[in-house]
Amino acid sequence: MLSPVILVPAVINGLMAGAVYALVALGLTLIYGVLHIINFAHGALLTAAMFAAFFAFTLLSIDPYLAAIVLTPLFFGVGYAMQRFIIGPAAHGEDRSFLLVTLGLAVVIENTLLYFFRADTRTINLPYAFDVIEIGPAFVAVPRVIAFAAVIAVAIGLWTFMRWTDTGKAIRAVAKEKLGAELCGINVAHISAVTFGVGTACVAIAACLLIPSYYVNPTAGEAFVLIAFTIVVLGGMGSIAGALLGGLCVGVVESVSSIFLGQSLGQIGIFIMFIAVLLARPGGLFGARL
Repeated sequence: MLSPVILVPAVINGLMAGAVYALVALGLTLIYGVLHIINFAHGALLTAAMFAAFFAFTLLSIDPYLAAIVLTPLFFGVGYAMQRFIIGPAAHGEDRSFLLVTLGLAVVIENTLLYFFRADTRTINLPYAFDVIEIGPAFVAVPRVIAFAAVIAVAIGLWTFMRWTDTGKAIRAVAKEKLGAELCGINVAHISAVTFGVGTACVAIAACLLIPSYYVNPTAGEAFVLIAFTIVVLGGMGSIAGALLGGLCVGVVESVSSIFLGQSLGQIGIFIMFIAVLLARPGGLFGARL
């Protein structure tokens, strides 16, 4: 049996890593929950946000965590404009068209980044990047602790926004019944764009939390979004609580699996858990029973 000395640090580090996965998945599941589309441009937007955080540090000497204050509203605006002026008009309300448009945007964004920044891998060096904090028997990197705390704060803030604000109530109304919301006077096109903007803002925050300890290149976001798609289905399509819990579970499973299978094969455990959960609950952890 594994010693607690090995297992407990693996679980703690897994929770820290899973929190960032959850934040990427939160934006994805929010967009799906309201617009009922799978946003294939999510990974490309994450990559673009990571480049923005990278250059904010290298060119302007802005710490990535402080850069989030600027990049979050900036990417909200980007997401809003993409949905309101590109995705919505181009898709004409057809689900198949939504998928094709977001896939096309992903190709355009990734190739634009590749054209301007080449395929070079870039990293930043922060003075606290290799500092650690002792949590019980585990030593956890400071950037992971900051990321975990930030994700919990964002998740609470998002839940509060959705629960208690007029815009949040309008988003939930559109997610529940689009035609009924429109008949009640809600501007569905505006609310849809706001939702896409909030999902993209979550990606910007995730990028700022990732860049202190991760590299960036024109395809860096793809690995995270593959896991985020898994989390969205695992937690229940459209469930914010499911995305948060699913992300934490995925981080722990990946970390523990890495002990047995090695770092490069740790993600195998994620998909074994994914299959097992869907066999028991096809709708996901917080989805409706099928």
